[in-house]
Amino acid sequence: QVQVVESGGGLVRAGDSLRLSCVVSGGTFSSYSMGWFRQAPGKERESAAQINWSGGATYYADTVKGRFTISRDNAKNTVYLQMNSLKPEDTAVYYCAATPYSSTRSSLRPNEYPYWGQGTQVTVSS
Repeated sequence: QVQVVESGGGLVRAGDSLRLSCVVSGGTFSSYSMGWFRQAPGKERESAAQINWSGGATYYADTVKGRFTISRDNAKNTVYLQMNSLKPEDTAVYYCAATPYSSTRSSLRPNEYPYWGQGTQVTVSS
């Protein structure tokens, strides 16, 4: 049973930084692609950033490019999302997801991730 657990969310002010962490257990973390998705109230879940199994390929949504950095530590079964220069529009529940699938596409769709965490709230005040 693969378990995905996020941490690190909170309430910050615009311009602040926050780092989310996600630990995966019960599976082969080093073979998984990982993604951070987010969902704001009344909106669909969207991909923020993704990283392949080795960390050699990453994807960022245009809305976070240049501000967010995804990274992974396979020795710790952990993926991170460093979020800098946060904006009120970054407010959302952030979900970590894992998948054994790979693709030649730059990113995977949410329904291609079978393993999800419970989410962590990030609130950015103006």
